[in-house]
Amino acid sequence: MDRVKISIQERTENFAIRIVKAYCQIKNDSHFDDAIMVLAKQLLRSGTSIGANVAEAKYAQSNKDFIHKYSIALKEASESRYWIQLMIKSEIIPVQKMKLMLEEVTNIINILTSIIKKLKAKER
Repeated sequence: MDRVKISIQERTENFAIRIVKAYCQIKNDSHFDDAIMVLAKQLLRSGTSIGANVAEAKYAQSNKDFIHKYSIALKEASESRYWIQLMIKSEIIPVQKMKLMLEEVTNIINILTSIIKKLKAKER
């Protein structure tokens, strides 16, 4: 099966939407306690910030500014992966519910890393 290529902008926006939906689902599930809500809010912040920084990069003032925005997006993606892994390892959320999100954020990290490396190499 052919994999459809989507832009990093669309990929990070889709990821943010999945994060928002997961957060709402967690919030609406009455048996979750304060610990899961703190983790969920952290994931909401970092997971939606990835796409926001990628979107900001579209209007970067320079190549250096563009790299900076993508670097922030990369850091936020790494943080999101951390929160997802923490939720899985602490058994707060079943691994089946977070597995696809974990795979997607790892793909985003790989793509952003590749883009940043290529852009930095061009600067030299």
